[in-house]
Amino acid sequence: MIRHIVLINFRAEVSEQEISEMFSTLPVLQDLLPGMGAVTAGRSESPEQMERGYMHGFVVDFDSWQSLQAYQDHPKHQALGARLVAAAEGGIDGILVFDLEV
Repeated sequence: MIRHIVLINFRAEVSEQEISEMFSTLPVLQDLLPGMGAVTAGRSESPEQMERGYMHGFVVDFDSWQSLQAYQDHPKHQALGARLVAAAEGGIDGILVFDLEV
């Protein structure tokens, strides 16, 4: 299984409602893409408070690297990615992606 972890440092003027609307796209993709598993998204609640500005993120599990690639190639994912980049502090520099085989 592949765990796809995305952390976003949103610009200050991006509201929690806008963020929730963007994250609500993820389950739609889950219905379209075989191999895309559990989706969890939201705001950090960490008591350590070491987010360094990356207060929001999501995790998606995939059954294979090929499933992750299909997700990355899908037009709905690309549209969501463009919205996230536009809303992130510094554009693409405000997004961290980490893929881990588990």
